[in-house]
Amino acid sequence: MTSRIAPKIIEFSTLPNECSYLKDRFSIMQYKYIENCSSLLNDELVQRGWRRFGRYYSRPQCKECHECKSLRIDTKIFSFSKNAKRTFKKNKNTLFTVQEPTITSEHISLYEKYHKHMQDKKGWKNYKITPNNYHELYVAGAEKFGKEILYYIDNKLVGVDLVDFLDDGISSIYFFYDPNFADFSLGRYSIYMQIQLAKNFGLRWIYLGYYVKNCPSLNYKDRYRPYETMRNNATLDEVADWEIELE
Repeated sequence: MTSRIAPKIIEFSTLPNECSYLKDRFSIMQYKYIENCSSLLNDELVQRGWRRFGRYYSRPQCKECHECKSLRIDTKIFSFSKNAKRTFKKNKNTLFTVQEPTITSEHISLYEKYHKHMQDKKGWKNYKITPNNYHELYVAGAEKFGKEILYYIDNKLVGVDLVDFLDDGISSIYFFYDPNFADFSLGRYSIYMQIQLAKNFGLRWIYLGYYVKNCPSLNYKDRYRPYETMRNNATLDEVADWEIELE
């Protein structure tokens, strides 16, 4: 019988910085850097509103602002709309594969193409990513729970969806796609596919990260109703308070 290596955790917080989501606000982020994170610990953190990028877990700790709300979709009661069915139809020939996170020249090229597009379209800050940066953000720390869903159209890589598989659901980490294939609604399709995969595996929740009502880059999540939002920043010894949003 092999023994599991105990996680090594380093905790820290940032000083107040200009908020990435709301221009008139400042934010403070709480971090945990975790080596050898177990599936159980990863589950417990995600279920309490922590977001994983590589080995870094983070969540807002802003005392005077509570606009960032952790959001999860209940796949048991979610039904695919006519729009969702049209999106599935558009992607009837789109192929996908689920595997451990990797890094290739295709990944880097697609990532930079997507972010250049978002810089032009929405004014995102665009930083050139190196293979080391990409590995640190999207490959490191995946352990056994982190996966990537790769999407292909006509044998061309057009989308990369980074996710974690939990005991009770799927945590959506980050998705980027080829803007030349915007007509396929790949962003929506990736979420619908997560929901379908969760239904197939009997997993109840899709953890979509933070919803911020007045942030254009995050308020799209409101369309995936009904969903639940978390009302408290629970510690690992506390139960997270999730409340359903119907309207």
